[in-house]
Amino acid sequence: MPAKYPELEWLIASPGEDFNWWVNEVSDLTHWDFDDLGIIDPRQWNYLMDHLDSLREFGLDTELVERAFIGFSIERNLGENRIRMTRSSDLILENETALFFLPDVVNEETGPYAEFLDHIITLRIEQLKDLIEFDNSLTRSDLEEVLRDELTHLDYEGSGLHHFSEITFILEYVPAGYDREEDLEEEGKSSDEGEIAQEISDLTEDEEAIPEDETMRWDEEQEEETEV
Repeated sequence: MPAKYPELEWLIASPGEDFNWWVNEVSDLTHWDFDDLGIIDPRQWNYLMDHLDSLREFGLDTELVERAFIGFSIERNLGENRIRMTRSSDLILENETALFFLPDVVNEETGPYAEFLDHIITLRIEQLKDLIEFDNSLTRSDLEEVLRDELTHLDYEGSGLHHFSEITFILEYVPAGYDREEDLEEEGKSSDEGEIAQEISDLTEDEEAIPEDETMRWDEEQEEETEV
């Protein structure tokens, strides 16, 4: 099957002050607007996958996940905090390399990413009902209302909501008055951080290094684990 948006061959992204990665340029200007377009880094993706795996027993549609994201691999460091990435042909859920993932937000209302969000909202509600005995009935409208309030708050502050934060908000949602489950707090701790760090280190060697931020401290975390 031909890839969607064949003109989308490469993009350039850089880490922002919020420690998330944001797209600066794209090869396909016909379909994509890169203003406030976030891309999910490998560490964030591992975290999301651990949460999504917990939804499989509630009917997670893996094909929908595949359609909702486009994978990119690092090509080279351009300096000045900018990395050029090229599109990957690997399947989203079967890849074993450190990829970045761009949500398909060409159609924000009815596109694959919008369907994905709608799907995980439904599954998160079912998961919560299975984990917690609520005094009152919990509905998807409860979660959607809180999510809309969060979006409105961020719009008021003039800051965009990164896709990683949006997905995490849904997957970690717990109604007010209920404590987050300890087992869910422990989800998403990846064992692949050292491998990701080495890949980025190899690509940026002999070039201007990207300033370290909270999304790229894989080396330090791996060393701490080794010392323990």
